[in-house]
Amino acid sequence: MEVFERIYAEYSDRIYRFLYKLCGDMALAEELTQETFFRAFKGFSKFRGESSVFTWLVSIAKMTYYGHLKKRRLRDGMIDLDSIFEDVCADDEKVEDIVARREVSKNVRRFLFELPEKYRDVVILRIYADMTFAQCAETLGITEKSARVIYFRAKKMLKERISNEY
Repeated sequence: MEVFERIYAEYSDRIYRFLYKLCGDMALAEELTQETFFRAFKGFSKFRGESSVFTWLVSIAKMTYYGHLKKRRLRDGMIDLDSIFEDVCADDEKVEDIVARREVSKNVRRFLFELPEKYRDVVILRIYADMTFAQCAETLGITEKSARVIYFRAKKMLKERISNEY
């Protein structure tokens, strides 16, 4: 138990930031972080140490996030008016600008999740988890060179998709 408390203290902020970058929602990121550590705690005895603890936790966090996405597919098209009005109250940004920014952000995430899995995983680990190419490679069981190539191809695909859409 004490070991896991130290793991939580050391990695919870990084896992939260990773999940926040994925979902863009502070409350959801907090909820997913707690779910991630709950799952990690339950499966801690199965951790074999073949990867770093952070890599293991990121894998759990990513799967937790994917599970969340599957659960809310039906609500994807809805706009959260409460959070838009909270943003308006927080600063002077126009509601239209907030909606447009969120729509672009939502589309970029959608484009990312439409990429083939190997491309999506490298981008998520590299950008959202702030991992080096070596860490991405270790997590995915590929070479560092492969991680770099896949990342740059994924970026190219995303740029093309975004430029075609906008």
